[in-house]
Amino acid sequence: MNPTPTAGHCYLIQLPVVVDDLATAVRVARVIARSLSFHSLVECGEAAVTSVDDLEVRHPAFCERHLPNGRRCLLHPDHDGQCARQLPSVNQRLRR
Repeated sequence: MNPTPTAGHCYLIQLPVVVDDLATAVRVARVIARSLSFHSLVECGEAAVTSVDDLEVRHPAFCERHLPNGRRCLLHPDHDGQCARQLPSVNQRLRR
């Protein structure tokens, strides 16, 4: 598979998943994105949720800040502390 777009064409795969509330939708988006993150074509940091009624308003599933290496932070958008490419360990989460 060639990850570089050919002849200036680039395609975005949209996968509709219908959920009744925003919190669940963001959680599902995070799970789907992280489950596909092994593939270099998937940019988890771009995962977002929109309302069917207003496709222009995006609710990001991940923090929108970039790390020094240019990659996106994979923590929640409103996380405390420094950005990271991996979730805190269970011990770190329990200390909060």
